[in-house]
Amino acid sequence: MDLTVRSGRRRGTSPSGTGLGRRSLRVRLVLFVSVTLVAVCAVMALSTVLVQRVYLLGDLDQRVTDAAERSQGGLQRRTGGATDLGFLNERGQPAGTLAARFADGEIIAAEVVTEDGRQRVLTAAQRAALGGITADGSLHTRTVPGLGTYRVTALGGDGVPVLAGLPMADVQQVIDRLVVVEAVIAGIGLATAACASAVVIRRQLRPLGRVAATAAEVARVPLDRGEVAVLARVAARDTDPGTEAGQVGVVLNQLIDHVESSLAERRRTEERMRRFLADASHELRTPLASIAGYAEYMNGGSRTITPELAWQRVSAQSARMTGLVEDLLLLARLDEGRPLRRTEVNLAALVAEAVWDAQVAGAEHAWRLALRLDGPVTVVADPVRLHQVVANLLANARVHTPAGTEVTVVVESPDASRCVIRVRDDGPGIPPGLLPSIFERFTRADGSRSRTRGEEGGTGLGLAIAAALTEAHGGRIDVRSEPGLTEFSVTLPTAGQAGAAPSPQL
Repeated sequence: MDLTVRSGRRRGTSPSGTGLGRRSLRVRLVLFVSVTLVAVCAVMALSTVLVQRVYLLGDLDQRVTDAAERSQGGLQRRTGGATDLGFLNERGQPAGTLAARFADGEIIAAEVVTEDGRQRVLTAAQRAALGGITADGSLHTRTVPGLGTYRVTALGGDGVPVLAGLPMADVQQVIDRLVVVEAVIAGIGLATAACASAVVIRRQLRPLGRVAATAAEVARVPLDRGEVAVLARVAARDTDPGTEAGQVGVVLNQLIDHVESSLAERRRTEERMRRFLADASHELRTPLASIAGYAEYMNGGSRTITPELAWQRVSAQSARMTGLVEDLLLLARLDEGRPLRRTEVNLAALVAEAVWDAQVAGAEHAWRLALRLDGPVTVVADPVRLHQVVANLLANARVHTPAGTEVTVVVESPDASRCVIRVRDDGPGIPPGLLPSIFERFTRADGSRSRTRGEEGGTGLGLAIAAALTEAHGGRIDVRSEPGLTEFSVTLPTAGQAGAAPSPQL
């Protein structure tokens, strides 16, 4: 258990934020820049040292070869013996110059020029370090005990074989100084570059920090309850799309806008749901209260009303409550997107039947039917549900207009792809403030459109059901109203424009 906890803490961010600091983008960028500069400086320094060393060694090798040639030429002009190294006394021989004579591949004499310009004979160990060098003019590096590292060469040919060498101490000293100078310069440069990078990166990442602060402020707002005030936004200076931080700021503002709009829509949905539940409860409570009241009359033996009339009222209220529940169930199924049973329907015949039914139910109104069609118009629809759409529009015109109102139903086909059903009346009209919500559930216009005397108020679901069923058939429903003219229009695609494949009944 302890190992698991410690492992989780290593992988996560420590509460104090120390882990985040070690792995922050700023620190990583500074480290990356510093490591890159170190690598570049190291490569440049190494290249400079190698090039300088090659150059100095080349110069030293040339001087060694020149010294050997001078030594060989001096021996040819001198009359000394086989061990004569007197040419070392000649002018131009620098201190540390080494010379040797050969005989049958063996060194028989070897001397070195000292700091005071004199010659000193090499010891046996020192001569042994020079062994194995052939007189072919090739250059060798040998470490001579007590003298240091030398570059040596031996020349033979037609002249007298001779070996000459010069110390490499000067070359090594120059290389060492070069390394020290480059190290100092690189260290100063890297420290300066690291500090400058840290300052520049910190300054460049400040907008990102402000964006993160805005996101943290929004994250602290309790979005799951209560009224949500206006959320914070990233400042305009941090929303420049030309920078990476600005792009993050723009996207964060878009996300906050989306969250606010979603919350506003959620509030509106919740308000509509509360209003819907309240309206549904009210509509159900009225018939339930009536049923309970009539039941008490019958149980108490009251003679105020006859049992037959009480049963009739109970049946009527039960039917009203059943109709309301069925309407709510139909809307719920439509909200779920359940498919309708579809078949080809003669639109003119269906509308005519609905008008005849409305004329029987509302004989005090004047009903007119106008078929502006060139021929039969067929739609792919559920005949029962489409009849319900037309019946609800006609019932709305009948219930919410006074007696004597003329209701005209027009069926027309503006083109081959669609047909339109128009229901007009010359009643008082719909208040302008009610038009935007006319197709919402439990919307009623009792305050402005008078009802027929003796009719019970509607539930406010008729137009909502008509709109939902029209949309389920792939059409749309519209309304326009003014005093003296109210028109509902239902536009449906014809059979050639809608799929005719049968589907399960709703």
